[in-house]
Amino acid sequence: MITKTLYQKFLLLIPVMLLAGCVEPYQLQTNNFEQAIVIEATITNELKNQEIKISKTYRLEENGPTFETGAHVYLTDDQGTNYEFEEQSDKYVSVVPFQAIAGKRYLLNVVLSDGKTYQSAPEVLTATNQIESIMPAVITNNEGERGVQFGVSSFDPTGNSKYYRYEYEETYKIIAPYWKAVDLIYNMVTNQFEFVVKQTESRTCYSTKLSNDILITATSGLSEDRITNFPVRFISTQDPIISYRYSVLVKQYIQNLESYTYYKTLRELSGSESLLSQNQPGFFYGNIKNVDNPAEKVIGFFDVASVSKQRIFFNYTDLFPDEPLPPYFYDCDLYQYDVALDDPRTALIAALANHQLFYYQNEGTVYSMVLPGCGDCTSFSSNVIPDFWED
Repeated sequence: MITKTLYQKFLLLIPVMLLAGCVEPYQLQTNNFEQAIVIEATITNELKNQEIKISKTYRLEENGPTFETGAHVYLTDDQGTNYEFEEQSDKYVSVVPFQAIAGKRYLLNVVLSDGKTYQSAPEVLTATNQIESIMPAVITNNEGERGVQFGVSSFDPTGNSKYYRYEYEETYKIIAPYWKAVDLIYNMVTNQFEFVVKQTESRTCYSTKLSNDILITATSGLSEDRITNFPVRFISTQDPIISYRYSVLVKQYIQNLESYTYYKTLRELSGSESLLSQNQPGFFYGNIKNVDNPAEKVIGFFDVASVSKQRIFFNYTDLFPDEPLPPYFYDCDLYQYDVALDDPRTALIAALANHQLFYYQNEGTVYSMVLPGCGDCTSFSSNVIPDFWED
């Protein structure tokens, strides 16, 4: 059984199983597939529209999970308050913003369109604890790669946090290296190549990606409840995402022991040794059950966790002041067309019509063109500046 997002690592490790002795390509297929419902739900003490995802496991040969539509999703607390969720795109979002309150007991309820009803164990908000710092450090990792590693530090003097889970959201600036302020077009009326000034920003873009690793740690066996430079992200100096300005938003969730154990088990099962082991472990349950059939296999855990966030920015030159920039996202070769010749002229006209090439420069009738990603960053990113961005 394979699912995406939280459970993506299972799918990412499938190629490992094909490395031993494989010469001829083999179309991997699933045998003895057993479908299961997947519920991803973390409710926090942050005042916001809370989100819950519901999908089903999928076969290896399928593209991904199917979002479960038409479900009735709601929370209840021990004071009789209902928190309704509505379907939006590929998730369920609370109708009104709310935050988990310390001392209240929360219950997740999911009723699928086929009538199957699922309910979580009652959960309470965990201890609150703020991130102290996020520090970037230049290191060489165990694979011999040099780069920047982000370490998170936190401390709970009360000793009540103990179990930590981290997620991050990274955003980075992209500058197209072969951008020009004009586009080359072919005017079919005049049968001439012409330049037009670009009307939208296409040189500088911003991309955002979310983490998909299970990043957990615990202080339960330590003398104090302190996290010091726990590594949440490493980026090689060869990765273009840090070429210019980079930002990372780190989220720290405080878990209870049951939630920590669930995620720890999930991480261990996603390791290559577990997948290739002769003694495969059985299915492990979270805290969500089918009300009418408790033996049904349900993947997921309903978390009520306190969250702390912190964002940092840095420029590549801040950490690597005298070093060349990382390679760009694409190989930016120049494609030259002498439009004085019939065949190159015809080929260039077709490429411009299909937006396959962008103008870079010309000498007389010889035009040098580049692929879209090299001359127009909006071909793979967004030119919208994020609200939080700081230059």
